[in-house]
Amino acid sequence: MSSMRKVHIKGVGNTAFGKHQGRSALDLMAEAAQKALDTAQLERREIDGLLCGYATTLPHLMLSTLFCERFALQPSYAHSLQLGGASGAAMLMLARELVRSGRCRNVLVVAGENRLTGQSRDSSIQTLAQVGDADYEVPNGASVPAYYGLLASQYMHQTGVTVSDLAEFAVLMRRNAVQHPDAHLRTPITLADVLASKPIAEPLKLLDCCPISDGAMALVVSADADSDAAIVMTGAGQAHRHQHLTAMADVLQCGAAQAAAQAFAEAGLVVADVDYLGVYDSFTITLVMLLEEIGFASRAGAAQRARNGDFGPTGVLPLNTHGGLLSFGHCGVAGGMGHAVEAWRQMTGRAGARQIPLPTHAFIHADGGVMSSHVSLLLSREA
Repeated sequence: MSSMRKVHIKGVGNTAFGKHQGRSALDLMAEAAQKALDTAQLERREIDGLLCGYATTLPHLMLSTLFCERFALQPSYAHSLQLGGASGAAMLMLARELVRSGRCRNVLVVAGENRLTGQSRDSSIQTLAQVGDADYEVPNGASVPAYYGLLASQYMHQTGVTVSDLAEFAVLMRRNAVQHPDAHLRTPITLADVLASKPIAEPLKLLDCCPISDGAMALVVSADADSDAAIVMTGAGQAHRHQHLTAMADVLQCGAAQAAAQAFAEAGLVVADVDYLGVYDSFTITLVMLLEEIGFASRAGAAQRARNGDFGPTGVLPLNTHGGLLSFGHCGVAGGMGHAVEAWRQMTGRAGARQIPLPTHAFIHADGGVMSSHVSLLLSREA
């Protein structure tokens, strides 16, 4: 690890995910932010940096400043960030750099949206469709699920991964979400349920896809440790190899391994050191591809590890114990931040009924677009 000052995650907060009729994105963000400050035992006047994720239901040109106004903050640094699903992890990485440099001492990282109740179905589809290339993809009528369906088809063709393999992860995420009172989807499902769910974008079925939720997440990145446990951000890395699916050179090398390698090198750790995983799971294929490219499973081997129980709460490498995007829920930037929030709770012994033996090293990974932008983080618990 670098000799620069240590940077900690000091507190976290979230709203329940699901339906929040009548509540705005700012309302949800404020609730999560206050919970994070309460956990960190900080006053608003002690926050000198703010990083704010974008919100499709609140497309304000100065969202970070707007949130400062509504939440009564007067930081010396404020910034909004937009990197698709990778935004949350990218904000944590940027917050770390702000604290390491001495620019800030306590940075509040917050995002939230009322996507379920504040956006029509057609508007959601139109927003997601804009991820595609304006000349070569959007005119063909595709949206994000279709792009991931194409990804899945190619990846399955090259590796031998099956639809049953993908379904294992939908079942695991739902099993984990059942234990979390704030999860959007908590009804247990079986492998047969996943395989029988309606086709969305072949080979992806409904239960291979994350829901659209309302919700918010917040974390405090600080020069100071939590009073009970020091959770240090020991490594970080990014990779950006393409934006559009038609520009992807190799479905087996999307950039995830490149980002992860940077994070591991900076932290002085290797894959075998990790004992908790928080990996982005917008679709089941997303999770399988990331686990296998980064090296937490061999090619076409992730599902067998899941069947063996390796990724379960009592396994050797617990994965997304909150239920991930697939079942805890997805409301844009905040959805991806849930992986880091859950890792912090597990590492500090604050996960309630979901608590596993305290992890020492957690690996967090997020991707934005169509496996386009990748951010990896390593969190380590110090005695």
